[in-house]
Amino acid sequence: MVSGIVMPFFNIPLIMRIIRRRSSEDISLVWVVGAWICVMGMVPQSLQSPDSVLLTFGIVNGLFFTGVFVSVLSFHPAIRKIICR
Repeated sequence: MVSGIVMPFFNIPLIMRIIRRRSSEDISLVWVVGAWICVMGMVPQSLQSPDSVLLTFGIVNGLFFTGVFVSVLSFHPAIRKIICR
């Protein structure tokens, strides 16, 4: 269970790097959107699981990867170009 809680916290350095640089240009939009869809697709099953490790991992991973998703979209030049038009 400890690993299921701790692993998603490794998203924090990525989020901080994006914010500090004010750019996510080096991160693929296809990758982040695809990974986020997959993570969110697994959350409902983890919420229904009697396994406390899967439940905890699903919630924590969903929250922290959503942070990555929002950070990448907020600071990606391709998205900013569309918004600034």
